[in-house]
Amino acid sequence: MTDQATTYAVQSLAKAAEKQLQPTLKLLREMVEIESPSDDKAAVDRCVSFVAGKCTALGGRVRIHRQKTFGDLLDARFGPKKNKQKPTLLLGHLDTVWPLGTLKDMPFREAKGRVWGPGVLDMKAGVAMALTAIAILKEQQRLNRPIVMLLVSDEEIGSTVSRPVTEKIASACEAVYVLEPAQGLAGAYKTARKGVGNYSVRVQGVAAHSGVDFERGHSAIVELARQIERITAFTELDRGITVNVGTVQGGTRSNVIAAEAHAEVDVRIAKAKDTQRIEKHFRSLRVFDNKCSLHVEGGLNRPPMERTRGTIALYQQAAAYANTLGFTLDEAATGGGSDGNFTSALGVPTLDGMGAVGEGAHATHESLLLEHVAPRTALLAAMLAGARE
Repeated sequence: MTDQATTYAVQSLAKAAEKQLQPTLKLLREMVEIESPSDDKAAVDRCVSFVAGKCTALGGRVRIHRQKTFGDLLDARFGPKKNKQKPTLLLGHLDTVWPLGTLKDMPFREAKGRVWGPGVLDMKAGVAMALTAIAILKEQQRLNRPIVMLLVSDEEIGSTVSRPVTEKIASACEAVYVLEPAQGLAGAYKTARKGVGNYSVRVQGVAAHSGVDFERGHSAIVELARQIERITAFTELDRGITVNVGTVQGGTRSNVIAAEAHAEVDVRIAKAKDTQRIEKHFRSLRVFDNKCSLHVEGGLNRPPMERTRGTIALYQQAAAYANTLGFTLDEAATGGGSDGNFTSALGVPTLDGMGAVGEGAHATHESLLLEHVAPRTALLAAMLAGARE
């Protein structure tokens, strides 16, 4: 395709996305108003069922991966059934951090150039944009490449159930486009994410009356405090490693030498090669007071999404299309994780942050910038089509 033909093809997608803006927002509203907290299977399943119906209406071949405890997983296939080319995976989630009833205080609304509501940014807008992008390609008879849309139900709580399904599907794909929100109000695509780990550190001490039998006691709190100093030193900013002791609990009363104490620790790493480094640090912890005992459990639950050649190539393609659409697309790295971490670790080129532009994910001011919805939808459609057909 010539540069002129590519420009025309991309611009035709932009016009179609602008025309479909109100239907996209209507779809988004419908999804947001089907509240879907991660810990409520019935609620998430209602949202899955709704989106499955939209996929079917677009000609998608839908499969539901049934789950017992968490919400079901939605797997929808678009484009030609028989095609030698590997499919592109659109990866997202339908669960949110917001409990049922949040809509009473955070209703879906449009105001001041923004759209507000629980889960509107993280990440139901990305799903609505993806469905619109597919609809546009179908209308323009350009849905000629295989596409898989996988929407999981447990991303906000670690993806423990969905991870095997995600990895199996992704391993058969040529690229993964993650529908999470873009980075910041500048709307950068994410080409790298840190790996995420959690450790639980528990100390068992010896209880005693703090006034009568002080010498007989061995404080779990004092022992844990010493361990925290050691754990905090595991941070290496120059290597992209951060270790944060997020919660600490222990003891029963001020006049009792604490028999128990524990801490929950968050770990972030930029490089997969540092996984064993962190693991070795935690497993090497030893008690200062030999009358106390120490128990450490946990580990890395999301590998890093590193900035690979394949991901860079996807970003450069997207940046070129964005330029044709009239805006500059930057790239960014973030300390947060997503299901894109799993697919990137498999060696599949993964581009993240391809959803809405906004701020306030997981906060009461969660919102997206309306002006970016249509252009970003057109950009997603261009990436799906390759702007070649």
